[in-house]
Amino acid sequence: MRPFQAPAPRRQAALVWSAALTGYVIAVTARTSFGVSGTEATERFEISASVLSLFAIAQLAVYAGAQVPAGLLLDRLGSRKMIAAGGVLIAAGHLLLAFAPTLTLAVTARVLVGLGDAATFVSALRLLPAWFPAHRVPMLTQLTSQVGQLGQIISAVPFLAVLVTIGWAPSFTGLAVLSAVGVITTLVLVRDQPPGAVPRQVDRSGRVPVSAVLREPGTWLGLSTHFVTGFAPMTFLLLWGVPFLTDGQGRTAGEASALLVTVTLGGLAGAPLVGSFTARHPLRRSWMALAVVGLTVLAWCLVLVFPAPRPLWQLVFLALALGLCGPASMIGFDFARSFVPAPRLGTATALVNVGGFTGAVVAIFLIGAVLDLAHAHGIRDPDAYRLAMSSQAVLWLVGIAAIAVTRRRARRRMAALGIHVPPARGVLRRMLQDLWSDIRRLWSGR
Repeated sequence: MRPFQAPAPRRQAALVWSAALTGYVIAVTARTSFGVSGTEATERFEISASVLSLFAIAQLAVYAGAQVPAGLLLDRLGSRKMIAAGGVLIAAGHLLLAFAPTLTLAVTARVLVGLGDAATFVSALRLLPAWFPAHRVPMLTQLTSQVGQLGQIISAVPFLAVLVTIGWAPSFTGLAVLSAVGVITTLVLVRDQPPGAVPRQVDRSGRVPVSAVLREPGTWLGLSTHFVTGFAPMTFLLLWGVPFLTDGQGRTAGEASALLVTVTLGGLAGAPLVGSFTARHPLRRSWMALAVVGLTVLAWCLVLVFPAPRPLWQLVFLALALGLCGPASMIGFDFARSFVPAPRLGTATALVNVGGFTGAVVAIFLIGAVLDLAHAHGIRDPDAYRLAMSSQAVLWLVGIAAIAVTRRRARRRMAALGIHVPPARGVLRRMLQDLWSDIRRLWSGR
């Protein structure tokens, strides 16, 4: 259980990371661009709202299904080629969507975007342990994930403004050009390893090491963590957040948009907290994940237990809790990095990434099914949404149970390697001492 790293010039490491991060921001912009153009898409392709919702399901399913192949290719080809290839697919998808005359071609375009998106994030994460010291990787993982979510704001504000002002084809063509710029930036600036580093061990035989990765308990602990922390914010942001806030809570479209931005800002604010905790307490990372899940469940209970509409502060609290889920889901990748050997880390990272997106697909289907059932029985929208959103509890229970089981297996593996987890009481005492020291340092202005 040892992370790998190589010494690297700081300036070049920062440049490589910034270029990869730019590619990820562009990928997130592509992922969320169709979500803000739903009204225009309904009119352009003459489809119903239910058919429109299938775009989100298809894109998530393609993203999740492509993770393992993307991880295998990443371990063979490296991050530079994978990020560039992902950008090419995204650009092609945008161009096709810009001029697609039929629904079939539009869906094909989103499939291309989903495939390109699937290759980008895991490739960016793969660069971190190669270019940075191990103790900095948890924080940089958080920053990569959360800064990447700025793509949601790009979609919700400037892209939407351009779409409304100049129309469908020019807007998506512009995104294609942006993706092409990202490809060029990647090819020029990104390198898989620092100069002089030991070459990566790559299996050229074509044999797939998935079985070896699946035997690692850290892979399953990471997947379970990503599942239980990641599905709720994705479900909210990619499909059901706006309908819940407008139809279920009576909020205006402007208020709903502001709350979606609040989710992103909550993730940006929480990333340093989660990253610092995981770096300082690597043997208690699951505590942070479970604490964030508990906070999210509490926020949903405040909103759903009582009749709608709920006060704005409760909805803001919910948005911030959902935002914190993003950094918490990155703990799953840290588990994979700790347990899986470097040559197979891309595959492991991709498998972990399947967790949250698979959970989101299930949650989106489940919420839709409960809504249809509630409407069929004459239940009005606010109460129907309370019932539908409550169905997420099933996934939280499954995810928490999965963490409990996989964490036990991981600790047995650690014990076999001579790594023993200290008693919780002593750890809590040390955490409180660290917290008190931080408070005193902040108070004294040092």
